[in-house]
Amino acid sequence: MKSLSLKCGVAALALMVAGAAHAGKSDDTLNVAFTKELENVDSYFNSSREGVVMQRAVWDGLVYRDPVTNEYKGNLATSWEWIDDLTLEFKLREGVKFHNGEEFDADDVVYTVNYVADEKNGAKTQRNVNWMKSAEKVDKYTVRISLKKPFPAAIEFLSGPVSMYPNEYYAEAGPTGMGLKPVGTGPYKVTEVEPGKHFVLEKYEGYHDSPKGQPEIGKIDIRTIPDVNTQMAELFSGSLDLIWQVPADQAGKLATMDQFTVANESTMRIGYLTLDAAGRTGEKNPFTDVRVRRAVAHAVNREALVAALLKGKSKVISTACFPSQFGCFQDVASYDYDPEKAKALLAEAGYPDGFETDFYAYRDREYAEAISSFLNAVGIKTNFHMLQYSALRELRMKGGTPVSFQTWGSYSINDASAITSQFFKFGSLDDSRDEEVRDWLDVADSATDPEKRKEYYAKALTKIADQAYWVPMFSYNTNYVFTNEVSYTPTPDEVLRFVDMSWN
Repeated sequence: MKSLSLKCGVAALALMVAGAAHAGKSDDTLNVAFTKELENVDSYFNSSREGVVMQRAVWDGLVYRDPVTNEYKGNLATSWEWIDDLTLEFKLREGVKFHNGEEFDADDVVYTVNYVADEKNGAKTQRNVNWMKSAEKVDKYTVRISLKKPFPAAIEFLSGPVSMYPNEYYAEAGPTGMGLKPVGTGPYKVTEVEPGKHFVLEKYEGYHDSPKGQPEIGKIDIRTIPDVNTQMAELFSGSLDLIWQVPADQAGKLATMDQFTVANESTMRIGYLTLDAAGRTGEKNPFTDVRVRRAVAHAVNREALVAALLKGKSKVISTACFPSQFGCFQDVASYDYDPEKAKALLAEAGYPDGFETDFYAYRDREYAEAISSFLNAVGIKTNFHMLQYSALRELRMKGGTPVSFQTWGSYSINDASAITSQFFKFGSLDDSRDEEVRDWLDVADSATDPEKRKEYYAKALTKIADQAYWVPMFSYNTNYVFTNEVSYTPTPDEVLRFVDMSWN
């Protein structure tokens, strides 16, 4: 009956959008839906997964990491070398032009690095850029990047979130102008922006000989459609060709239909609860007590969440990082589902009858509500708040939240510094403010000896787990659904790569 109801509901929605223009191969336009509103197309001023997708399509970095082999290849740079522990020198690719015709050279690298590395310019995710001190031009096609201190993950970051911008255009346009009229060197150029709602990309005919490969599909039309049922209806009606981040139940139904391909792939994203151990939200906050935090950890049946809701390639995790990331130590305290132990810990902490707290989330309402129900069952009565991502992020940055369900995809950077150090080094999203953890992470982030890095990440991750500063939940998987006209093989880093798509 549930299956019939879902199909009827989708059919009804399909009729509602039947008048929409048909998508697909006939006009060389791939129509795609984003679920979440993109704050700003400027890749340095958003931190959403949708922003990462746009960044990889519109801009390039100096280096490219092959998502299958993990091999580093030259992109806007043809080669690089460490001059010393604090200096990287790059030879730049000649003959590259930005979408607006501006020539790419050392001036662009120098301007981009010096702008985003300056904290006062407000790049959204400081961890991605604040390891760089400055850049200087050696000659037109040679540049040196200076680091504040040794940072062995530099090439990994330069292959991911550090995009190169046109110096002349960006000096005038700034983040606002770049957000409205983006200009990069990437395989697709942006031809239309309706902020937060609609984006049109077109194949860049002048794209250089990049390891990303050459784009095949002529136009990508992206609309923000928050409701997955509406997305599915438009997929049925022919006005969408591809949707992603589809919940497991809906994806399973679509997989039985011959006209669609459903691909499930793991991601580097993890879900977790962050608890206000530092007391940012007030003196009477129960989460400053480690017994309360451990009670939360024992209260949630993570195995049941994965089995019933996430399915696919998701797994329960216990560390404040993704297992494949360098330094992500796994032998840490893990908390089995034990509601009676959770109640005993609450009583020991002075809450025999539990307590009431605000509980926040920004995505995956079904997951968040299930977690909330587990907390309610042991006496932690939650006032549930579902906010937009940007609103919850700002709330957490300004004053924290008692407990919130969060996710982080590490910008697909395969190094623990992209997640553990992002949230446990006294930044605006650090809810523990543990000086010992911070100091260990400082060593791990800057040590040039890989074994020393592993040792100090292990120290930090062990204490984070023991103190239950976070309650890691699970790794994510992503369901991609597309029509049989589309050829695409997703990669396990949760980057939707338009350049890898073609028509069958």
